[in-house]
Amino acid sequence: MPKLAPISLERHADQRWRRFTSYAFAARTSVAPVVLSEMPKASMAMPLAFIREGEAFLLVALMGLAPGKNLFVAPDGRWLGRYVPAALRGHPFALGKLPDDQFALCVDEDSEWFGGNSEGEPLLTEEGEPTEAVSQVLEFLKQVESNRSPTAVACAALARHEVIRPWSITLKSESGERPIEGLYRIDESELNKLKDEAFLDLRRSGAMTVAYCQLLSAQHLSLLGDLSKAHEQGGTAQPVAPATFALQGDDILRFD
Repeated sequence: MPKLAPISLERHADQRWRRFTSYAFAARTSVAPVVLSEMPKASMAMPLAFIREGEAFLLVALMGLAPGKNLFVAPDGRWLGRYVPAALRGHPFALGKLPDDQFALCVDEDSEWFGGNSEGEPLLTEEGEPTEAVSQVLEFLKQVESNRSPTAVACAALARHEVIRPWSITLKSESGERPIEGLYRIDESELNKLKDEAFLDLRRSGAMTVAYCQLLSAQHLSLLGDLSKAHEQGGTAQPVAPATFALQGDDILRFD
């Protein structure tokens, strides 16, 4: 688990951070939450699924076939996919929820991309305010957070109309077959059976975007198998997206 600490002048006045050039920090992250604004791009690059979080369903990018293994991260830290989930792009920063339901910008103090006072960029100005670069990361994280509520509303509507069903996936390897459990998908046949009133409810809640993107993304399930084989062969797969972090000039901190 990351060691997240709210950024403060008292704690981080002289601390610096570096923009990551490796996704090794995400090598053990097999699923990442996905929000509505990024679904069109995410669905074109990787399988999306639902997992249970208490009584609710959470929409996630499926990046591995086993806990603790991200198949999109090569052994040398390169990213092997065409899209990087927004949940990973702000590293080493994240928003932390405070007791009063407010959010604070936090930093992962265990990250190799944070710490020290000689290399990298400062976190804070002399006045104790976030630097321009850190402010841009904060704005990006706020955009992601603002998308979480409408995404949850859409997932709740799909669950209410009972079109989210268990996803039966069997992993085949030289050692035999192994079922992958705990994943859910949209049942297209059940979706098509819904009455007009139910379809209208799903459309109003934004759930149709979620449903169709998840269905479309299922075609990429075989990609995980290909990546798994590449890892077994020594990580010979070639990256199809740059493993860089940038604040402007590309899609790293943008949804559109």
